[in-house]
Amino acid sequence: MAKRLTEDQKKTLISTFKKGIKIEELSQRFNCSKLTIVRNLKKNLGESKYREIITNNKNLITDSRKLEKSKKFKSDIDSAVAGNTSINNLNKNASDFAPEDSFFEIVPLDYEIENLPRKELSSVPISDVDFPKVVYMIVDKKIELEIKLLKDFPEWDFLPLNDLNRKTIEIFFDLNLAKRSCNKEQKVLKVPNTDVFRIAAPVLIEKGISRIVCAENLISL
Repeated sequence: MAKRLTEDQKKTLISTFKKGIKIEELSQRFNCSKLTIVRNLKKNLGESKYREIITNNKNLITDSRKLEKSKKFKSDIDSAVAGNTSINNLNKNASDFAPEDSFFEIVPLDYEIENLPRKELSSVPISDVDFPKVVYMIVDKKIELEIKLLKDFPEWDFLPLNDLNRKTIEIFFDLNLAKRSCNKEQKVLKVPNTDVFRIAAPVLIEKGISRIVCAENLISL
């Protein structure tokens, strides 16, 4: 599983990011991936505030562009391994990495292609997930689960289109974060026994729900 930041670390992360520290440097400071850093910033600041801070800081603009290009190129490699993208198209996309100016630096890709059938790289099987004792979910007033498509979550927008159209449910490890994501027509539901997700997995799959989204992971049923 991806490293989970403590509440104190998240507060420090946000204040440091607001000072203009780059994503790459934050990743090194907190000893976790750049994707985890971005997810936590977007979850705690909100998409609009996150973009506003980047827009107002030239260093972060360059850093954000490099990260987005890195994610896009990695996604293209995934597609090529699966046989969905020709090598010519991959080379064409790689040309997008041309320097914008003499000081542009390409983010190194920590990626290895295996001569094996393509693995699911974006999600963690539910059997491998160590859930906390209690989690929270958002439901409507009739206690109906809020079902979203994966494309409704900006932090996963680098995935292929067929993945983005998957139905999902979202869980929260932190009560305050769940409350901030809840609107007036909804309420937060406490789930005291997280084994329910493994037990209910076949039922969820029958309803077309194949992923659970949380702050740290994309979980496959």
